[in-house]
Formats: sequence, structure tokens, C-alpha cells
Amino acid sequence: MTRRLTQLLIGLFLYGIGIALIVRGGIGVAPWDVLTQGIDNHTHLGFGLITIVLSGVVLLLWIPIRQKPGAGTLLNALLVGPSADVGLWLIPADLDLWARIVLFTAGLLAVAVATGLYIGAHFGPGPRDGLMTGLHKRTGWKIWIVRTGIEVTVLGIGWVLGGNVGIGTVLFAVLIGPLCQRTIPFFAIKRPAPAAPAPAQPVLAPTP
Repeated sequence: MTRRLTQLLIGLFLYGIGIALIVRGGIGVAPWDVLTQGIDNHTHLGFGLITIVLSGVVLLLWIPIRQKPGAGTLLNALLVGPSADVGLWLIPADLDLWARIVLFTAGLLAVAVATGLYIGAHFGPGPRDGLMTGLHKRTGWKIWIVRTGIEVTVLGIGWVLGGNVGIGTVLFAVLIGPLCQRTIPFFAIKRPAPAAPAPAQPVLAPTP
């Protein structure tokens, strides 16, 4: 349990740092962030509040695919945002292009590793990743296909609403699925199989 909880917390913190790295890269944000920005352009509710509202909407989509939230689902909503703020505070902005490309690459890899860490801890995925894993289980499609399909759809809606789209956005949408396809099984903690029921004792015939 201690190892699983530690892996979960590290994964969630790293996820936020990965988001901050991508934002500071300045060559395009992740598709979900494009959608958040697009909605904010029309509603002016603020990035954080819109992120929470979108999480609630995504959780409603769990119902038809019979995906159940766990402790990791709630912690995802509570910890990723603050860890991203820490990353944005630590990582400088307006760097040279080569440095921003390095930041984006590091952020993309960090998000993929973080996804594998916190999903592999088996406390339940976050709202968006739960939609991915739930569709994977219900349809049998490979994780990278489901993830890429979700990201491209979200990206399209966010772009129409005026979200910030760049080459980094396209790279994230295309590459995050294949990367998660490898990190999720790599970091998955093997849980002990449930004990098999004891074999039934043979009933002896009564002695005459």
C-alpha cells in the first residue's frame, strides 16, 4: 500500500510539472488545455475553474462506459493543478527557441511517465485518463488509438473556440498515446492474485 500511494503522489506531482514544462515551452499546449483556453475566451471564467468544470463533465461520460472513480481520481483533481503552479513558478518563461523545444520534449515525456505512474498505482485514473482506459476496456481498442482519438477531438473543438494551437499541440496529440501505451504497463504494480477457494472435501459414504 505504501509503495502504491507513493507512486500515485509522485505521478500526480510529475504530471503537473509536465504541464508546466509544456506551457513554458511556448510552442503549443496540450489539447485539453487548448479546449480550456477556448472556453475561457468566451466565458472568462478562468483557467482553473473551467478545468474543474470539464473534469466534472468528463466524469459524467464515465457512466455509460461503467468506469468507477477511485481515490486517485479525486487526488488527480486536487494535486495536479497546484503542482503545475509550482512548475510555472520554478521554470522561467521567454527562453530561446532551442531551450523551449527542450522544455516541451521534457514535458511530453514527463506527462507520459506520470500517467504510467499514477494509473499503475491502481488507485483509479484521473477524469480524462479514466475516459481513455474505460473506452479501452469497453471497446477493446488499443490505448494509443483511444488516447489519440480523444486528444484530436478535444483539440479540434478547442481550436474552433479560439484556443492556442501550435506545433507542440499537434505533437502532443499524436505522440502521447503511443508513449502511454508503453509507460502504463511498465509502471503497473502487480497486485497479488486473490486466493483460490479451498477444494471441497469429498463426502465419504457412511460405513454400513
